[in-house]
Amino acid sequence: MQEDFLHYIWKYKKFQFHNLKTTNGESVVISSVGQHNLNSGPDFFNAQIKIDGQLWAGNVEIHIKSSDWFLHNHENDKAYDNVILHVVWEDDTQIFRKNNSVIPTLVLKNLVEANILNNYQSLFSKQNKWINCEQDFAQTDDFVLNNWLERLYFERLETKAKTIEQLLKDSKNNWESVLFKMITKNFGLKVNGESFLSIAQSVDFSVIRKVQSNQLALEALLFGQASLLNDDIEDAYFINLKREYQFLNQKFGLSNQSVLPLQFFRLRPLNFPTIRLSQLASLYHEHQNLFSKINETNKVEDFYKLFKVSASDYWKNHYTFQKESKQASKTLSKSFTDLLLINTILPIKFCYSKQKGTPIDGVILEIANNIASENNSIISAFNKLKKVSKSALQSQALIQLKKTYCDKNKCLQCAVGNSILNK
Repeated sequence: MQEDFLHYIWKYKKFQFHNLKTTNGESVVISSVGQHNLNSGPDFFNAQIKIDGQLWAGNVEIHIKSSDWFLHNHENDKAYDNVILHVVWEDDTQIFRKNNSVIPTLVLKNLVEANILNNYQSLFSKQNKWINCEQDFAQTDDFVLNNWLERLYFERLETKAKTIEQLLKDSKNNWESVLFKMITKNFGLKVNGESFLSIAQSVDFSVIRKVQSNQLALEALLFGQASLLNDDIEDAYFINLKREYQFLNQKFGLSNQSVLPLQFFRLRPLNFPTIRLSQLASLYHEHQNLFSKINETNKVEDFYKLFKVSASDYWKNHYTFQKESKQASKTLSKSFTDLLLINTILPIKFCYSKQKGTPIDGVILEIANNIASENNSIISAFNKLKKVSKSALQSQALIQLKKTYCDKNKCLQCAVGNSILNK
């Protein structure tokens, strides 16, 4: 038994609440269960309860056992002086206020409907389950599930917005600078994401602005900050990059001491840092005001056009310096653009519209619904239970569900968990 379950029972009146009596035989009539408090202090504020004919307005505290009141030292906390009713699963001792008056106690143990209790026990039974509700997930009503996933998607956007807001604060509200940092991190993908972010953070965005009209200079800047130009290589392109970086270093007083090392090991060649940095340089060379263009774009197909950029010509037959490879165009793929949209573009658009007070939830939903679902271990596992993830909106929502609710046993705050309890 968890206190969260008792909070749920009390909040939604999932018990027989007619002809209630306290442990001392006083009648209890509930006008309002109060406002659920998720912070410190009593569990429910501003409840209205008639006890033995007297209407009381105050707070309600909930415990598994009455003695938990003393276990939690509430008798010494002024925040609990205004508790008008103590709601418990089991009554094992009497509770008093500081003036020695008895705090009325209501026992729920024999008031909860058997089916809710059985469903609760089944949901939280430990049987090596991937998620608590895996036996019932497939039977979840589609309307309930789809609405819950939409809400979870925006919950995930809110979580990502916190990172963006911190970057905004650090950059003195420079949206172009924040976008550059976020996109650069995404170009590094999972393996080199933090390293790429450290590259973006090592250069003031004003320097990017000054050199982005010259693609070679922008490549030199990025490669140099990434410490990819430290060797002596007899290659014309490499020599030009190194010479350009030395010039930029003297002009802008660059430093890459804080840049994290890059990884090539076990990466597919198309994801080598050399290819991704060249593609990033091409993107910012072609689009001088990328942030403005992103905010003006509201169709997923237009984003695919916006991000249709390639690494520079040298990389058509190279993946690293010196060693030639079979010629191939190194254009950003649709799947890579999808990751940019999911992890950077939509969170940025959401955060910017929120700051400006002009919500674009409908636009964001439409874009997210038109991006293919991600494919990872979490999504695969959910799809085995029920074929549910058909778009990025749903895959992002399922990741949020697993990490924020399932892994933390927050079934009572989950729409799926609630539907199972009420079967």
